[in-house]
Amino acid sequence: MVKKAPRRTAERILEVTLELFNRFGEPNVSTTLISAELGISPGNLYYHYPAKDELINSLFDRYERALNELLNASDGVRDVEDAWFFMHSLFELIWQYRFLYRDLNDLLSKNRRLETHFQTVLKGKTRAIKALLDGMSRTGAVRIDSREVEATATSMVVVLTYWLSFEYVRDPRRALEAENAQSALLRGAHHVLNLLVPYLEPGQRLHLLQLVGAYNNGDK
Repeated sequence: MVKKAPRRTAERILEVTLELFNRFGEPNVSTTLISAELGISPGNLYYHYPAKDELINSLFDRYERALNELLNASDGVRDVEDAWFFMHSLFELIWQYRFLYRDLNDLLSKNRRLETHFQTVLKGKTRAIKALLDGMSRTGAVRIDSREVEATATSMVVVLTYWLSFEYVRDPRRALEAENAQSALLRGAHHVLNLLVPYLEPGQRLHLLQLVGAYNNGDK
């Protein structure tokens, strides 16, 4: 029987670091804790990632690649159901890298690379939301004045970006625990799409309410 090759140490380090950052928050996780959790020496950790910022940057690179791929799917959104699935997918990715969002202001204040790259993330999200609005407008799912698109897209990006922070403030001890993930993601998707309610065609508005109701009932 051929034995599986062990996972590369660098890969294992990133996986465990992401788990610890998400569980405890990046400021509360030291490289000593990471190496202890992995059962490796601090020297082995430093060999792969000589500074904590390199761990953060590597995880952010992964997140950014996955995000850009997902944002490209906004071109295919045509109605409320497409938008619901797209938004929920975005929140799932944000949840996967939730430490970035819970500790966002702290990370930006001390990591120059994240400070500059997160500007690109926000621009990418805004472009994607505008593409979503454009696609839904072309099918008649929404009717929105072109002069309102920029402000609406920005408002949706603000809620999308800071929703997990709101959840955390609401319930610091439990909000970001894994068992609460589904309800937090559903609430986030609902509140982002709720900003479209004034512009939705009546049938689409009803369908959004039905989607929210179905998922809420399933979450009970």
